[in-house]
Amino acid sequence: MNAAVVTVGDELLVGDTENTNATWLCDRLDARGVEVRRVTVVPDEVAEIARVVNEYRAEYDAVIVTGGLGPTHDDVTMEGVAAAFGRDLVENAEAAAWLAERGYSGSDLAAETTHLPADCRPLPNEAGVAPGAVVDSVYVLPGVPGEMKAMFEAVEGEFAGTRTHVRTVDVDEPESELLDRVASLRERFDVRVGSYPGRVVTVKITAESEAETERAAAWVREHADAVEETDGDSVGDEAA
Repeated sequence: MNAAVVTVGDELLVGDTENTNATWLCDRLDARGVEVRRVTVVPDEVAEIARVVNEYRAEYDAVIVTGGLGPTHDDVTMEGVAAAFGRDLVENAEAAAWLAERGYSGSDLAAETTHLPADCRPLPNEAGVAPGAVVDSVYVLPGVPGEMKAMFEAVEGEFAGTRTHVRTVDVDEPESELLDRVASLRERFDVRVGSYPGRVVTVKITAESEAETERAAAWVREHADAVEETDGDSVGDEAA
């Protein structure tokens, strides 16, 4: 399974707010074996949200959109997602009933609070008020981190991919001197390789086969000046 993450908000684009939602979502998706192919930030503009969602829903198995839900003038995400599907925003009876059960009457909320894309599946907001929605393969979540996390965790089981294994080897050599060996590593083993310079160069090896990951890591230790090693799994459900 692959996915794209779309975060909505002018405040992200001007640097007023750090995009922690994208980092958290990518980490959780990766842990489930879902390959995140795109992370995109878009402004609070209906047309831009609609364009990106429409493009990504055609390319990826799932799209997660976060931010821009609520009653204020710049909360236009639901409108943008509805436009991507050519649907209207309509009063959602299920969302309204859920809020009523929590003690919110129509007079307590802005009229648009329960207006969601037609024929969507509403997602209750256990940590806030504004509901989310699922429209086909597009999941629309709040931007407030606590609300976003709670809502994602309620649907997390709908995201599943192939288990991957990760091994990292720290190498005490300049990254430029490792180019040939990284190329050889990729040719010899069925793995993905990343190299990240710092105090040392961390060579990250990822593969679906744990044995292949271990063999590749052993090859790096044998052919480079390895000084330290850590490891871990990025665990997801096996693909159906």
